[in-house]
Amino acid sequence: MAEQSLPVVDEGAPAQESPSSREGISRRALLGTAGATGLVLGAAGGAAGYAAAPAAATPLTSIGSDEVMFHGKHQPGITEGLQACGHLVAFDLAAGAGRKEATALLRRWSETARRLMAGEVAGSHDTDVARDAGPSSLTLTFGFGHSFFSRTGLEKQRPVALDPLPDFSSDLLDKARSNGDLWVQIGADDALVAFHALRAVQKDAGSAAKVRWQMNGFNRTPGATAHPMTARNLMGQLDGTRNPKPSEPDFDQRLFVPESGTPAWMANGSYAVVRRIRMLLDDWEKLSLGAQEAVIGRRKANGAALSGGTETTAMDLEKTDAQGTLVVPVNAHARITRPDQNGGAAILRRPFSYHDGIDADGAPDAGLLFVCWQADPLRGFVPLQRKLDRGDALSQYIRHESSGLFAVPGGAAQGEYVGQRLLEG
Repeated sequence: MAEQSLPVVDEGAPAQESPSSREGISRRALLGTAGATGLVLGAAGGAAGYAAAPAAATPLTSIGSDEVMFHGKHQPGITEGLQACGHLVAFDLAAGAGRKEATALLRRWSETARRLMAGEVAGSHDTDVARDAGPSSLTLTFGFGHSFFSRTGLEKQRPVALDPLPDFSSDLLDKARSNGDLWVQIGADDALVAFHALRAVQKDAGSAAKVRWQMNGFNRTPGATAHPMTARNLMGQLDGTRNPKPSEPDFDQRLFVPESGTPAWMANGSYAVVRRIRMLLDDWEKLSLGAQEAVIGRRKANGAALSGGTETTAMDLEKTDAQGTLVVPVNAHARITRPDQNGGAAILRRPFSYHDGIDADGAPDAGLLFVCWQADPLRGFVPLQRKLDRGDALSQYIRHESSGLFAVPGGAAQGEYVGQRLLEG
């Protein structure tokens, strides 16, 4: 639903339900196809993954074989397409743990992420949960919360952009499920692959850190629709229509800290705002289709603006009907969140939906695990959310129940681990 901003709807990101353009076959995928193609890898090949496949093995499907590279300019899990399954988990450093323990932990996590994203075993104590699967577009992304820097004696390296978010009128935040010293985002196109990574990360934490909170989410499985399309959320709305696109000249500028940015260790990094946004679905589903579309400002069927055209047609904010009424209501979510209505503020939405059962009153505990990316939250999420706070029609159908802001450093080069420039700088 959001034109670009909010935590919940229409204008967001390469938030597409199709397999991303992640190319490359993992070692495990090659092993699985060796018999069918006649490729000879040698006896040592099986040691990298679980085991060499028998000669008659069926090649992995495209979903299973998709691999995202761990090493790179930016961390994975930011610009890749939406994955079918996700876990968001925050950790607090254990009592007495500091910079030394955090450094060792990030080394372990980085090596585990590299191995699992390549379709290899997690290590000598692998649980075998993902034994039969390929990488399945697995990504692991790591970030630091505001409290991490005081816990490790690195206060002077804490970015100004990591200052706590302001209070918003729609907030009903559970502090126990907000913030944290460390944050890990896990995504994959297979549920077992994602869970396998989650367990590996939790085990790697050992005595250095303990889980503060964990949230589990999902999106539509790649290939479930007749053609690639913008994702839908649990309100049935297309969610991510106006996300910044990599083809746009200012894409990197909006999303990533520049090489010359400060602090230096955040070069090529980004800031993630994470919010658990409950959708009041019982109330929402009582609305007529026309009323729902007026709240959002877009057609539910195809995401087109109420002013006409297709999903990608520019919204005409001045168009009126025969009675002189604006066809896109003044408080419509899509109108309020447009960048040109917010001084150019834009975010890259990359959410997961969630459903955590039924409350005691019978209402579904369901909604959006909202994750948005920007080079500076004070120029991205904050101005957009302030604008929404002042009169978004969607506000009465959602509730912000937890929140976090994390500094996500740039990607690790070959031989490096995530956060090395901070922890060893």
